[in-house]
Amino acid sequence: MKKYFVLIFLITLSCSNNKVVYNHGLLALEAKSNKIEILKTNKNDILNDFGKPSTVSLFDENTWFYIERTKIRGGVHKLGKDEFLNNNVLVVKFNKLGVLEEKLFYDINKMNKHAFSKDVTDNVVTRGSFLESF
Repeated sequence: MKKYFVLIFLITLSCSNNKVVYNHGLLALEAKSNKIEILKTNKNDILNDFGKPSTVSLFDENTWFYIERTKIRGGVHKLGKDEFLNNNVLVVKFNKLGVLEEKLFYDINKMNKHAFSKDVTDNVVTRGSFLESF
């Protein structure tokens, strides 16, 4: 009987140390962004180092966005809720000749946290019909 308890204990001990990590986008974005230089790097250099951009601006085709997001599954104390390890965005802007003129790096600390209002607007649908209001 003791052998079963020891076996179950060892199985649960070995399973609890494995953390599940979800990666999305480009890995090591911050390290790669430090290598590029304004007015020296061009579009071809960026494509060779980073690959195709995650998205291109709808209004300006010379503005590219690269995204890196890393989430980890929270433990028992977080009830399995995902935690962000990285949430980085690199914005690169080129001039008309294709030379890098601006780079902006946003990390998880610069992420805005918005508080949404709990107020509800009264309208015709929420009031109900004439008979319900009567």
